[in-house]
Formats: sequence, structure tokens, C-alpha cells
Amino acid sequence: MNKQQFFVDINKLTSILIEIGLSSEQHFPSDVDNCLYISGSFDHSIALKNIDYKDIYNVLVDQKNFNCKLIDGALIQIMYSFNNDNDLIKHRLCYFPSPYLLAYDEYYELYEDDALYSDMIMKNILPVPIRFDYESDEEKFQEISHPFSHLTLGQHTNCRIPLSQPLTPWCFVSFIVRNFYNSLYSVFQTKYGEVSINHFERCITANEENILHMNLKQI
Repeated sequence: MNKQQFFVDINKLTSILIEIGLSSEQHFPSDVDNCLYISGSFDHSIALKNIDYKDIYNVLVDQKNFNCKLIDGALIQIMYSFNNDNDLIKHRLCYFPSPYLLAYDEYYELYEDDALYSDMIMKNILPVPIRFDYESDEEKFQEISHPFSHLTLGQHTNCRIPLSQPLTPWCFVSFIVRNFYNSLYSVFQTKYGEVSINHFERCITANEENILHMNLKQI
């Protein structure tokens, strides 16, 4: 996939989330300096800072620093960077669940009637942010402790679960919908059509494959 295909795919996925009623607010990406992200005067690094998660979430919402705000308040953030040869050099793909459960008090009838929210009203649900990172810079790479492609859970600084390769927009968004909005997953798949194959080459090392990791089949 080249940069233009990524741009088209992100727009398509955003439109589908709107169409199936999952996105309540959205911002389509811009192509700025070989980067696909939501352009604006805000701090993209806010999500990496050592501050309270509620404060991070509030800043992201206030700055509209997200691709989609989902109907339960969760945020999806998609950022890709390319070099002048159109090669992917970095991505940050984030899912920020809402730290507030106030929506149930305001829209309890909707929550109770719609299967989409059946898990959201459980008292034992803990919102955990998810981030898929990739960076091709070999100077920043540290085998196992900082893989080229990795998953971070819950904003933990040293949580970097190795991934076999970078992710396409479809791989990321379908992962979120399938695991957290499963009642809409089948219609999401139908709207998208042919599944986008993950064309990236593997970047995981043999030692990283020997520990618990996430793997995508190479096609």
C-alpha cells in the first residue's frame, strides 16, 4: 500500500463507522509533510505524557485530536508517516476508551435496549487505552524491549508487546470493532467489502518470536 491508498482507506473506514452509527463525531485526515493525521494546532504527544488518563482524554476531546469519537465516548486516533520514497516509516494507532461512565446515566434506555452497549454497563469494566506503534528507525530499536512494531496497553511506559509487522488502517479498526463493538462487526465487514490484506513485511526478530507476541499471517 502506498500513501494514497492509506489515505483512501482511512477515509473509507471513517465513513463506514459513521454509516453504521458507531462514530458520533469525526475528522478526516490531512496529508501534511508526508504524514496522514488530523491536522490542527494541538499536541500530538499529549497521549504519551505522564499525566492522569482523564486529563489526557479531556485534552484530546477539547482539541478534537481524534479521527473518530465513538458513540460511547471512545476515541480512535490514526497517524501514519512516510518518507520521500513513499515508504512507511512510522505509525501510531490508538484507542482511548472514555474514562467516564456518565453516558449510561444520561442514555440508560439506549444502553439497556441496544446490544452494542451490553458490555459497557458492566461494573467490572475498566477502560484501558490501546496503542499500536511502529517506527523503522534502527537507532531507536532495541530487541524485545523496544521492537520495531509493538502494542502498548494502559499507557504503561515499558509495555511493548512485539508485533510481527506494522498494521494497515483496516487491521487496526477491524480489531477495535471486533473486540469492543462486536454486535456491529458483521455489518462493518459487509460495508467494507473485500478484506484489506496486510502487505507489510515482517519486522519481528527471532528472539521476539520466542516470547509472547502478536502475529499476523504473511500473505
